[in-house]
Amino acid sequence: MSTFIKRYSKWLAPIGSFAAFLLLWQVASLNVSADFLPSPLMVWDELVRLSQTPVGGTSLLGHVGYSLRRVMIAFILAVAFGLPLGLLMGWNRVCDKIVSPVFELLRPIPPIAWIPIAILWLGVAEGSKVFICFVGAFVIMILNSYTGMRYVDPLLIDAARSFGASRSQQFFNVAVPACMPSIFAGVQNSLSMAWMCVLAAEMVGAREGVGFIIIQGMDLNKSSMILVGMILIGVVGSLLAAALRWVERVLCPWRREMV
Repeated sequence: MSTFIKRYSKWLAPIGSFAAFLLLWQVASLNVSADFLPSPLMVWDELVRLSQTPVGGTSLLGHVGYSLRRVMIAFILAVAFGLPLGLLMGWNRVCDKIVSPVFELLRPIPPIAWIPIAILWLGVAEGSKVFICFVGAFVIMILNSYTGMRYVDPLLIDAARSFGASRSQQFFNVAVPACMPSIFAGVQNSLSMAWMCVLAAEMVGAREGVGFIIIQGMDLNKSSMILVGMILIGVVGSLLAAALRWVERVLCPWRREMV
């Protein structure tokens, strides 16, 4: 028995946690109206129905695809611009002094607050939705890459300098690899933030996407439909996070997860 538990311990804990969650959900749904909290079986039936019946002329997978496309475009742009900017801010004091005042002014503004100005600038088409996701992911990417670069051990830089490494070699061959854990944390957090922002973005003038499914559920007063949209967001977000963790293990094999 103990051998079985040791062999499958990494699977037993999440399965047990998920089963306990479903059980608590089922018990809670028995004591309230189905309109307030539908049971897991009712939500499953709604998921099956939505997978067979288009919502707003688009299939369920189509809605997920629209949301995923918006998130990935915003995420790629956030990494492409936020990662080098954050690294440069952490490495170069002049760049830090120039960019930080503006960044610190804009950083506290939540992505949702950008929705009105995004609509004025870009309308209610794809551009505004991608922009909202980009804003959320961009800030997180800069913060993590900047923090990682600022906290690189100075002894590593001094050792590279003592061996005759140039300034660029110190940056690319020492500093950047040293802050890879922070960079990957920023990548994961940026993707999670973009996926969260897409819901708010799709609630404004969207005709496709998971957020549109949730809005339809609100309009139809169907809690089960709302929960289907929420669950889809959670499942897809978890899969994306797992994919990034796998990439991190491949690119950073020296890292070991805590047990």
